[in-house]
Amino acid sequence: MADGHSVVGTIQPAITLLGLGIGAALASRALRLNPIVGYIGLGLGLASLGLAKDFSGPLVAAMAEAGVMFLLFNLGLHFSLGRIRAEAGNIFGFGALQMLVAGGAFAGLLALMGLPPAFAVIAGFGLGLSSTAVVIGVIRERDQEDCPVGRAAQAILIFQDIAAIMLLVGAGALAGGGALLPALGLAGAKALAAFAIAVLFARFLTEPLFRLIARAGTTEVYTATALFIALAAGWATGMAGLSLTLGAFLGGMAVADSRYRILVQTEIDAFRGLFLSFFFISVGLSIDPAALAQDWLLVLGAAAGLIALKCAFNVLAALVNRWSVPGSIQLGFLLGQGSEFTLVLLALPAVAGLADPRLVSTLVTAIAISLAVTPPVSTIGRKLAGRLRAGPPDAKLAGDDAPVVIIGLTSAGRAVADALTFNGVGYIAIDPDHTRFQTALADGYHVHQANPADPRSWDAIGMVRRELVVVATGNGAISRELTPLVQERLPGIARIVATSGDIAEEEFAALGIVTVDTSAASGNERMIELVFGALGRERRLPVPRLAGDEVLRAA
Repeated sequence: MADGHSVVGTIQPAITLLGLGIGAALASRALRLNPIVGYIGLGLGLASLGLAKDFSGPLVAAMAEAGVMFLLFNLGLHFSLGRIRAEAGNIFGFGALQMLVAGGAFAGLLALMGLPPAFAVIAGFGLGLSSTAVVIGVIRERDQEDCPVGRAAQAILIFQDIAAIMLLVGAGALAGGGALLPALGLAGAKALAAFAIAVLFARFLTEPLFRLIARAGTTEVYTATALFIALAAGWATGMAGLSLTLGAFLGGMAVADSRYRILVQTEIDAFRGLFLSFFFISVGLSIDPAALAQDWLLVLGAAAGLIALKCAFNVLAALVNRWSVPGSIQLGFLLGQGSEFTLVLLALPAVAGLADPRLVSTLVTAIAISLAVTPPVSTIGRKLAGRLRAGPPDAKLAGDDAPVVIIGLTSAGRAVADALTFNGVGYIAIDPDHTRFQTALADGYHVHQANPADPRSWDAIGMVRRELVVVATGNGAISRELTPLVQERLPGIARIVATSGDIAEEEFAALGIVTVDTSAASGNERMIELVFGALGRERRLPVPRLAGDEVLRAA
C-alpha cells in the first residue's frame, strides 16, 4: 500500500497539470490566443497561489525537458544533411551574425552598468539567445516552416543551440576555476563527434533498422523506436556534457533522409504537443510572483526593455545580412524574446553569484514574461511587415508573368507556393479571405486579395496568360459551377482542386478538374507532384526524395 501511495503522489502533479492544461488550451482557443499564452498563464496563476513547489518535482521537470527534446527532434527531421548544406549560410553565417550583434550589444550594456566582465559576457550573450520551443511553436501554428522567415528563424535557432552549449561550458569553467579555452575546445570536439556519429547512423544504420522493424508490422514497435531515437540521442549528448536538445536534433537529422521519416514524424507529433505543454507551464511557474508584486514596475520595464532592444538588435542583424526591411522586422520581432537556456544560465550559482540577487531575479522574471508575450509581439512584427510589403494599387502585379495561379494560401496553397519558389517557377496567389491574405502577405508570398469566383476578376489577374490554376481553398463546389465559363473563356488552362474527404472524383474528372484530398496523409505532397506534372517540369527537392514521393509519382 505504501508503494502504491508513493506512485500516486509522484504522478499526481503531472495528472493535475495535464487536466488544467486542457482547460488552458480550450480557454486560449476561445479567446483566440496562442495556446502558449494559456499554458504560461496557467503556470503563473499556480505560482501566484503559492503552488509552484507542488509542481516542481522531477517527473514534471522530466516531462517538460522531454517536450523540448521532441520539438528539436521534429526540427531535425526537417534538416537532412542536404538541407543543412543548403542552409549552411543561414545557420553559420546569419546565426553567428545575430548572436554577435544581439549578444554583443547586451554584453556591452551590462558591462556599462558596472557588472563584472564574466557576468556581462555570459548573461549578455545569454540574452542574445531566443526560445527554440516558443518560436518553433509559433512558426508551426502559422504554417511558416517553409517560408523565408520561418526557415531563417529555424536556422538561427540551430546555431543558438550550439552557442548555448558554449555558454554553459563557459559557466562551468567559471564555477570550477578552470581555463575557458580548453573547455570550449573540448565541447566543440564533442559536438563535432556527435554530428559525425549522426551522419554515420543516417547513412548506414537508419534504413536497415527500420526495414527490420517494418517486418514486425506493429504500430507499437514504430512508436517505441521513434521515442527511443529521440530520447536516447538526447541522453547520449547529455552524458557527453552537451545539451539534451542538441542530441535530439541530431537524432531527428539522422532519420531525415530515411524513407520512414513521415512515419516517425507521425508517431512523435502527439508526444511533442503533450510534453511541450508541461514546458510552457513550467515557464509560468518559474515567474516569481513576490518579485513581480514588489518590483512590478521594474520587472515590467525590464521585460519591455529586453523585448524592444532584442527586436532592434535582431532587425539590425537582418539588415546587415541584406534582408529587406519588412523581412527584417518580421524576423526580428519573431526572435524578440529571451530563452529557456538563459534561465538555466542565471540559475547557476557561479553566474548568479556575480550580480545582485535582485537584478538576477528581475532578469529571470523579465525573460519569462518575454516568452509569454511572444505570440502577440511576433504578430505586431508580422502586421508591420505586411503593411510595408503592400505596394501601391497601380503597381504591376507580383508574378505578372507567372504560369501558375494559386487560389487560397491555405496550408496546401503555401506548400505549392514554397515548392514552386524553390524550383524557380513563378506564381501569383489570390485569396478571398482577408485574414489569410494579410498573414500571407506579411510572410512574403506573392498574394493579392480578390474574389476568383467572380469572372470579372479574371482579366485583372491575367488568367488567359496562365497555364495552371490551383484551387487550395478546399471548396470544390465553386470550381464545378464555374466550369462552363472556364471552358468557354479559358479552354487551355488546367485545374487542380484541393478537397477534403470523399468526393465524386469521376464527376470532377469529366469536367477536366483533377482533385486531391489534402486532408489525407501526404495530401500536400500529392498536390505538389500533380502541379509539376501538369507543368511538365522536373521537381527538385530541398531534401533527398522520400519513398512516399515515389509512390506519389506512380499514382
